[in-house]
Amino acid sequence: MAGFAEYQSYDALGLAGLIAKKQVKAEEVLDAALSRADRLNPKLNAIVYRQDDAARKALANNPTGPFAGVPFLLKDLYAIDAGHPCTNGSRFWNGFLPDHDLTIVERYKKAGLAIFGRTNTPEMGLTMATEPAALGICRNPWNLERSAGGSSGGAAAAVAARILPMAHATDGGGSIRIPASNCGLVGLKPTRARNPAGPDVGEGWSGLATGHCVSISVRDSAALLDATNGPAPGDPYACPPPARPFLQEVGADPGKLRIGLVTAGPDGDKAHPECIEGAMAAGKLCASLGHHVEETEFRFDAELFRESMWTVIAGNVANALALRAKYAGHQATLDDVEPVTLAMAEIGRKLTAADYARGVLMIHGFGRQVAKMYQRYDLLLSPTLGNPPLPFGRCSMQNPDPMAFAREVANELKFTPIYNVSGCPAISLPLHWTRDGLPVGIQFGAAFGNEALLFRIAAQMEQAKPWKDRLPPVV
Repeated sequence: MAGFAEYQSYDALGLAGLIAKKQVKAEEVLDAALSRADRLNPKLNAIVYRQDDAARKALANNPTGPFAGVPFLLKDLYAIDAGHPCTNGSRFWNGFLPDHDLTIVERYKKAGLAIFGRTNTPEMGLTMATEPAALGICRNPWNLERSAGGSSGGAAAAVAARILPMAHATDGGGSIRIPASNCGLVGLKPTRARNPAGPDVGEGWSGLATGHCVSISVRDSAALLDATNGPAPGDPYACPPPARPFLQEVGADPGKLRIGLVTAGPDGDKAHPECIEGAMAAGKLCASLGHHVEETEFRFDAELFRESMWTVIAGNVANALALRAKYAGHQATLDDVEPVTLAMAEIGRKLTAADYARGVLMIHGFGRQVAKMYQRYDLLLSPTLGNPPLPFGRCSMQNPDPMAFAREVANELKFTPIYNVSGCPAISLPLHWTRDGLPVGIQFGAAFGNEALLFRIAAQMEQAKPWKDRLPPVV
C-alpha cells in the first residue's frame, strides 16, 4: 500500500489506528510519507534533512504509544536528536552533531513517532518568514510565491501539503501560530512550561518560547500534548497539571463562554481587512453557537512592549552565539550568520544586566495585564496575524537595519506575542480563506494553564466549519 491514495485523508491518530488494527503496516505508512516528500518537497523546500534509515530502524523496534508508527518531522531549531545534525537554520551550526536527545524528542519517540527528517526554519527562529540563507526559501503550498510563515515554516508547509499530518514546531513570538495561519492548519502554543525545554536549558528565550506542533486536526494536537506535557527533573518551574487528558476535552461541551473580540494591536493599528473579516465571521459563528461575544481591545504601551521583548531576545541571541563560538573556534561574522542576527547579537552584547532585568520586569508586568482580561472574558478572539500570507522578502534577515526589520515584524505580529509574554496558551484555527484562496488563521487565547478550554472551543469550531479536507493546489 506504499503511497496509498487515502494516506492524505488521515490525521495522525487515524494513521495510528490503521496501524494498530493491522489494516496497514507502519512501514507502508512511512513509505507513503517518504514518497510524498520525494514528490512535493522539491517544490516547497520544507524538509531540509532526511533520516529515512533512522525512521525505518525505529519501526523495526516495534514502537508503542498513542502514535505508534506515525511519521514525524522535527523542526531544525534546537530540537536535538542524538546522532543527527541540527543547524538552527544557520551556517554557524554546520557540523553540530548532538550526542543526546531533547527531552521533548525523547517523549516523541516514547509516543511511537517515527522521525524521518527535519524542517526548514529561519536562522535561530528570529523571524516570521522562513527564508534562511543557509537553507533556502520555504514555499507556501497554497501559493508558491507566498511565505509559509515562520519560524516553523517548513513544518507547516510539509503538513499543509499532507506529507504528514502533524509536525514538531516551536513558538517564541508566534512561530507555531504564524505558519499555521499562513498554511491553513491548527497551531497551539501551549502554556509556559507545559512542555519541557530540557535537558540543556530550563526555558527558551527567558520563558517566551515553548514547543508543540502544527497539525491538520484538533484531536492530534490534544493527543500529542498528552504525550509530552509535564515537567522533567530539574525544570525551574511547572504550570498547573491538566484535570484530565486533553484528548477528552475534544468534543466536550465548552458551555456558554464570554468571548472578547479584538481586531487591532496594542498600538491601535488595525489588521488587514481580510483578517478582520475572518475574525468577525468567527465571532458570529461563536455567537450562533450560544456564546456571548463583544468587541474589546488590548490597552498597554505597545512601544514598551516591543522594546522589552527585543531586549530579552537580543540578550538571548548574543548568549547563544557566544556559546556556539566556543565550539566553532571563532566569533560569528557575516560569513556565518545573517545581518539581522549579527546586529541583534551586537545589541545584546551592549545591553547591561540592568537592561535585561528591566526587560524581564516589564514582560512580567504585561503578562499580568493580559491575565486581568481573563477575569472578564473566558476567551479572547482575534486574527492570528496582521495580514494574509505575505510575498517573500518582507521580513528578510538580510536587512542590514535591525530596527527596520523589527518594524516589519511588529506590523505583522499584532496578536501573537501577547501570549508569549503572558505565558498563556493560544491556538490558531484555519477558519477563513481570502478571495484569492489564501488561508487566514483565527486565534483564540485562554487564561494561563487553560488549554482544556481551547481544545473544547477548537473542536466546536472544527465541527461547525470543517477544514481538514480543504487541500492546497500543490497537493
